[in-house]
Amino acid sequence: MELSGAEIVIQCLKDEGVEHVFGYPGGAVLHIYDALFQQDFVKHILVRHEQAATHAADGYARSTGKPGVALVTSGPGATNAVTGIATAYMDSIPMVVLTGQVPTPFIGSDAFQEVDTVGITRPCVKHNFLIKDVRDIAETMKKAFYIATSGRPGPVVVDIPKDITDPNKKIPYDYPKKIKMRSYSPVLRGHLGQIKKAVGLMLSAERPVFYTGGGVVLGDASEELRELTRELGFPITNTLMGLGSYPASDKQFIGMLGMHGTYEANMAMHDTDVLIAIGARFDDRVTGHIAHFCPNAKIIHVDIDPSSISKNVRVDVPIVGPVKSVLQDMLTVLKEGKKRPNSAALKKWWQQIDGWRGAECLSYDRTHAQIKPQFAIETLHKVTRGDAFVASDVGQHQMFAAQFYGFDKPRRWVNSGGLGTMGFGLPAAMGIQIAHPGADVALVTGEASVQMCIQELATCKQHDLPIKILLLNNGYMGMVRQWQEFFYDGRYSHSYVDALPDFVKLAESYGHVGMKVERPEDLEGAMQEAFDLKDRLVFMDVVIDPTENVYPMIEAGKGHHEMYLPPKSELV
Repeated sequence: MELSGAEIVIQCLKDEGVEHVFGYPGGAVLHIYDALFQQDFVKHILVRHEQAATHAADGYARSTGKPGVALVTSGPGATNAVTGIATAYMDSIPMVVLTGQVPTPFIGSDAFQEVDTVGITRPCVKHNFLIKDVRDIAETMKKAFYIATSGRPGPVVVDIPKDITDPNKKIPYDYPKKIKMRSYSPVLRGHLGQIKKAVGLMLSAERPVFYTGGGVVLGDASEELRELTRELGFPITNTLMGLGSYPASDKQFIGMLGMHGTYEANMAMHDTDVLIAIGARFDDRVTGHIAHFCPNAKIIHVDIDPSSISKNVRVDVPIVGPVKSVLQDMLTVLKEGKKRPNSAALKKWWQQIDGWRGAECLSYDRTHAQIKPQFAIETLHKVTRGDAFVASDVGQHQMFAAQFYGFDKPRRWVNSGGLGTMGFGLPAAMGIQIAHPGADVALVTGEASVQMCIQELATCKQHDLPIKILLLNNGYMGMVRQWQEFFYDGRYSHSYVDALPDFVKLAESYGHVGMKVERPEDLEGAMQEAFDLKDRLVFMDVVIDPTENVYPMIEAGKGHHEMYLPPKSELV
């Protein structure tokens, strides 16, 4: 069949199995939008800002494992999308972003709504393309999806000049079934010799710890991780991005690690003699001061990306390969061998960890007259039975959600980890709800973050997305205020959010249900009522204690053993 460039773009999406595209139209992409209009397989979700298009595609991808797709116009459409592209890049999220561009004869002439999209996005994409010939569209689209979803996933930008999509220029359409790129060849299997060496080191350990990150979730390796962890009986900790890859309710789980990780997880990391890092990248929020990181440990590192190996921390046994297959091979080697972990040493190690657990580092005042944010998250878990998809924005509320929801399944926790993007939560929740129309989707946010993409409440109304918004309202940019309290002698410079809207009326003005909750005894009933409204978005303005801080906390530049603990902790 012969198709125009615009029709080829849409047909490529169909052939890739893409069902939803998040976007916003403009002059440079009108031919593509016209082709969208004339078919009904690919459904378009009209957002209210291009940043939301990329965040929604991101949330869709994180919750499904499928690549998210966004479509924006040239110039400001593309630049508005950059924050969402960078967010996906930092967290290795598979995404294809189609950007309009001025006609090819005008490129470089400062034409209306022209920017160098390829140049602007180069530092924050896995790869990008500028298509200059209609005959290149199909192959380029195939490459884009292949690059975005293989190896270490990431966002790919395809920049499409308007004249390339001219409806009057038609060519034969042929979508490649497979693609091979000489310059790009992801590793498909870990080195068996290195895997055997790693298993041997693990079995010799006296104080082992599994340190697992978002790569386990992205690699769909949760089942293998659970089996290996239980087979060995080792303690396991997750990064912020790895939550849900191992059940939080399991006795071997010692909590999240890092800047706001549990005392037991951080102390175990500091004292371990063998660290097994799986699908994690040793970022600064986890390692703290590199010189203090795991000072007595031999380190095994499993990662799909060879550039991540020994990038921040030198490791002893590197294994490059897909996490899922590497863990499968580890299990095979373990089961075929006769050696087992040192049970006496492991028993002693668990006794030490249980002693650290006794610090009760996540304790908080449960008698306070105001709602505590920790209590709000615990109530959310109770009402949803721990089975909701939970998106968050960035700040204190994000950390409280990570610490207190208790994720038992992968792909249920969706947040901006690497870039820390305020405004991410609401559009990400939209993407999740589009992907899982019958599921409970909760957004945990703050009054500063939610206002950055608040206009997406209109998108939620247009597409009948029954998201439940839990706004933990403390009147501050909470994490900024906390740092100012700890490190700036209480000089709260511009961290107080003045002139807040009436969020209940605001939600109602968009056609949604608004609630305000101010007393702890009213919270569970109100939240249950909200989740019982299956077909309505409910915006819950929950007024919380403005002085509450996130504990534990490791100051930047400190080691895992140097933590601020809550005032009522056993160790304070």
